[in-house]
Amino acid sequence: MANMAPRLVGLAVGFCVLSTMSAPALANSPTQSWNPFRSEGASSFARTSYDRNFVRRWEANPPRGYPTLGKANIAATKAAIARYGKIVKSGGWPRVPKVKLAAGSNGRAVAALHGRLLKSGHLRGASYYPSHFDYALEKALKRFQASNGLSPTGRTDKRTIAALNISAKTRLRQLRKNLGRLRALAKSDKARYVVVNVPAQQIEAVEGGRVVSRHAGVVGKIDRKTPLLTANIHELNFNPVWRLPPTVIREDLIPTGRRMQRQKKDVLVKYGIDAYSGGRKLNSRKINWNSSQPYNLSYRQEPGKDNPLGFVKINFHNSYSVYLHDTSSDRIFGRNFRAASSGCVRVANIETLAAFLLRSNKGWNKRRVVAMKKNGKTKTVRLKRRTPLHMVYITAWATEDGVVQFRRDIYRRDGVGAVAASY
Repeated sequence: MANMAPRLVGLAVGFCVLSTMSAPALANSPTQSWNPFRSEGASSFARTSYDRNFVRRWEANPPRGYPTLGKANIAATKAAIARYGKIVKSGGWPRVPKVKLAAGSNGRAVAALHGRLLKSGHLRGASYYPSHFDYALEKALKRFQASNGLSPTGRTDKRTIAALNISAKTRLRQLRKNLGRLRALAKSDKARYVVVNVPAQQIEAVEGGRVVSRHAGVVGKIDRKTPLLTANIHELNFNPVWRLPPTVIREDLIPTGRRMQRQKKDVLVKYGIDAYSGGRKLNSRKINWNSSQPYNLSYRQEPGKDNPLGFVKINFHNSYSVYLHDTSSDRIFGRNFRAASSGCVRVANIETLAAFLLRSNKGWNKRRVVAMKKNGKTKTVRLKRRTPLHMVYITAWATEDGVVQFRRDIYRRDGVGAVAASY
């Protein structure tokens, strides 16, 4: 959900209102999306320093790939279940030691990584020198990382090792669990819709069986989960007012107000928020944060650069009062773990998604959407063509190209314990 600037973008980076990417070229085609390493030259240990800019770009601009809810994924996931069943029967795969490895590394840990990726099929063929981290092993590790929702750096960082060491038996259980979800949710290739895959922390705009755009998202924290639902997107609010919801008031604003009042500071002035009683704006200096008074007030923040909703809010009727929205701070989109909101979903590169939704509205295109961002004018636009929205929980599936995808079980809905949520 929306945030309240600094600590309320430290306090509420991603807090939802319960009221009213330069993408890399490899993202251009589905067939390249999860194996985008054809053009790489020979690898060397010297050039494999951790490229944080690459990681941020990859996280903020996920490749389009295949639709998560594509009907073809049902047969592909069944095939993956059969394959993983054979892996489990053969004893699973070896554990990888907690050692940082990169191209040029040597030793037993490299041999373990070689065996692990060979068993799961990410490494296409055995090496004559399995204890040496060569170009083929680097590509295999990148394939594994990309298909597990991790930035394909080709290095074994902490997250990658944790994902590698989730057992084949656990992954098989997840595939079986998610097959039922896919059967219930799979969409026709003719469908036009938006899907938020909560554990993947991603949003897809889908039409004609292909992903038109895929966006990094910020979803609900573990204790403020994003709900699963199906609804129709019916309107967009440009440059909206943020009306603070009860959860944010109770758990964030008031505790911060009390702390700042002890420091003789004003939380409302600091964060540009106004307090109201019966529709009358109050003098913030007269509010006693240690009394019951703050609980009986309403709060709002006007549109502007610090407004946590950003420049556009995407509405759909639902009993949870959640929505999709822009943000005043996009830094979190470059992180791998983005469960940081109070339930609503922030969307990276939301201009593209807004243009997709407004396509049937005469006079609206991406250029006009961007103009609304620049001019700061408040405007509500009802969609001529409502677009179905599906907020789903898919952690394991396979796509029609045979790639098996896994994502963190962030809310632990798969029944496999903490292991699949720990990377």
